[in-house]
Amino acid sequence: MIKVGLTGGIGSGKSTVSNMIIEKNIPVVDADLISREVLSLYPETLHEIKAIFGEEFIDNEGNLKRRELGNYIFKSDELRKKLENILIPYIKKEIFNRIEKYNSVKEKLCIVDAPTLIEHSIHREMDYNILVWVDRDIQIKRVIERDKLDEAQINNRINSQMRLEDKRKEVNYIIDNSRDLNYTKGQLEDILREITLNGGKNEGRKKD
Repeated sequence: MIKVGLTGGIGSGKSTVSNMIIEKNIPVVDADLISREVLSLYPETLHEIKAIFGEEFIDNEGNLKRRELGNYIFKSDELRKKLENILIPYIKKEIFNRIEKYNSVKEKLCIVDAPTLIEHSIHREMDYNILVWVDRDIQIKRVIERDKLDEAQINNRINSQMRLEDKRKEVNYIIDNSRDLNYTKGQLEDILREITLNGGKNEGRKKD
């Protein structure tokens, strides 16, 4: 089975591209979804979060207050790393569990959709990697429209991730998502066609 990593930054449109892939009936392992499920799949993670960050981030029903914790940790690299140290090992474990499930039923292609694919070295386990790219001004505009956050909050989130310009150096293919959806879809189809034709033979090429 060919494993393809898909990544991008906040507001880049990675989820839009991921949905295009799902519409093609290609299996997608969604790291964001896993990160939300991991607390119930591995309850020990919630206990660790409570112990380190405090009870104020747990609601009356024992659920994590995600937005409140997010606003808190994105102000500090140190706090964010503390949370990542709790969650990332479990998230990576579950990602590869799901990859193996698709491999076991003889799927030909599987996409791993992860915003921090490169930061956590998951891309090294993939046969190919794709970056969904836009410039920073478009990122900010889209997140303002989507999440109703102010620019300072958005910049905190963007700065907490690896720069898209640096991610470009680590991938095989780049989708420019700064134009219309048909343009994005055309790029995606070309990339998937080439990956399928090449099979698992990644020659290390990086393409715009």
